[in-house]
Order: sequence, then C-alpha cells, then structure tokens
Amino acid sequence: MNGAFKFIIGWTAVFLFRLIPFRPPNFEPMLATVMPFSKRYGLAGSFLFGFLGIVLYDAVTSGWGSWTWVTAVCYGLLGVGAHYFFKNRAASVKNFLVFGVPATVAYDAVTMLIGPVFNNQSLAAALLGQIPFTLMHVLGTIVFATLLSPALYRWVIQNESLEFSLSSLKRA
Repeated sequence: MNGAFKFIIGWTAVFLFRLIPFRPPNFEPMLATVMPFSKRYGLAGSFLFGFLGIVLYDAVTSGWGSWTWVTAVCYGLLGVGAHYFFKNRAASVKNFLVFGVPATVAYDAVTMLIGPVFNNQSLAAALLGQIPFTLMHVLGTIVFATLLSPALYRWVIQNESLEFSLSSLKRA
C-alpha cells in the first residue's frame, strides 16, 4: 500500500508521454520507468508495474487485444529481470543503460513475433520492419534511462513523503 501513490505517478508519467501526438514510434518511457520501481518494490511490484502499465494504457486507448497480453507479460517479465539486476546494484545511469539496452532488444525480439503469430505476417517482413523500430526503441531507452530513470528514482522512489498507508490516513 505504501507505494500505490508512487505507482500512480509512474503510470501517469508513462501514460501522458505516450499520448503526445506525433511522437516517434516506439520512443516511450515504460522500461525506463519500470527500472527504478524494480529497485524498490520486489518481484511482484516489479512485475505488476510493467504488466498493469500496459493493460491500463490499452484499456483507455486502443482497447485490449492479443498485443496487450504479449506486451504486458513482456514488460512484467522485464520488471522481474530488472528487480534481479538492480537487487545488488546501484540505481545509476550506467546500470540503467547496461540493463535497459539489452532488455529493449530482447523485448523487441519477442514482441516482433506478434505479427507472424497472430496476424499471419511473414517472419521476413516482421524482421525487416523491426530493425528501424528497434533502433528507435533503443534510442528512446538511452534517452529515458539517462534522464528519466535517475530522476524517478531520486524524486519519486526514494521520496518518503509520497508514501501513505491506510493507518496514517485514518489518524489524519
């Protein structure tokens, strides 16, 4: 319960950025937001942050489809991976990049299969189209892991004034 408000802040930041019109495709801050949360909120919190971030966004924007569940599970698993990676490492720009760049490539390799598996797209077409998409995604990861991840960790994750519990609200 103590982190619920922080989760709302993180999801809102990702949601609002993803709503920016004419934003380059796949230039989004989800992984860069998952990483700082994974340092603090354990396996379940890390998985749920990524998973629910996608499910809630799709519920409001495009509706749910096969892409929702594949990307939600993938982001949830990236949260789990980030939890293990950051468990004994500092929440630094270097570590956000060391985890974020390969995680982005792995995520794109898995989600690239949505077209061939669910939409009868050829694997060759999916792979060819994925190359520029992944390059843009990696560029976004680099930018957001450098700027957003450390800021979120410092100003949101470590900020105890943003933590509430039901018992503290009852006393107020």
